[in-house]
Amino acid sequence: MEGRHPGWPAKLGPLRVKAGLVAVRPVRLRDGGEWSRARLRDRAHLEEWEPTGTGTWAERNSTWSWPPQWSALRSLARRGQCLPFTITVDGKFAGQITVGNVIRASLRSAWVGYWVSTSAVRGGVATAAVALVVDHAFRVAGLHRIEATVRPENTASIRVLTKAGFRQEGLLQRYLDVAGDWRDHLLFGITAEETGLGLTARLIAAGHADYA
Repeated sequence: MEGRHPGWPAKLGPLRVKAGLVAVRPVRLRDGGEWSRARLRDRAHLEEWEPTGTGTWAERNSTWSWPPQWSALRSLARRGQCLPFTITVDGKFAGQITVGNVIRASLRSAWVGYWVSTSAVRGGVATAAVALVVDHAFRVAGLHRIEATVRPENTASIRVLTKAGFRQEGLLQRYLDVAGDWRDHLLFGITAEETGLGLTARLIAAGHADYA
């Protein structure tokens, strides 16, 4: 199974949350326009939490920069190394969520990373997307552990992870170059045995979401 990925492509959801119907689907080449508009509009909302890149924000997030990113993500997915998805709310582009650095054999682990546009913050969108993708990664993609890292200052993302069911495991000092400096990150993790009936089922039982 090293060269194939049983969990991609896939369409997940929808789940009904306060913000609307949240679904997850594979990234598409035609996402470029909406992706770029959201990224350029939401620079102040996104840049301080994302890894430092080459070039300006406008250059890295222009419409013409999307095709090579999409192609690279699709190539990694076809090699079984990631699951790259688009988040939608009521059918409209709302962000991305990726299960990356997939390692199989005896480890069967990966990380999950996500961002949502300002039009989709709050209302349970990110939490629903995380729950859908993590359940899928464990049940269909055959993974055993998912981890996530987040800056201690990013209280919104910490709430998403804890609400979805992740537990904090420790502090990674000067872990990642973000916004031009090496930043500490909190490490969160979850394993398949901890999910019970699933993270989606937990959200529904807690009244945070419902099946559409």
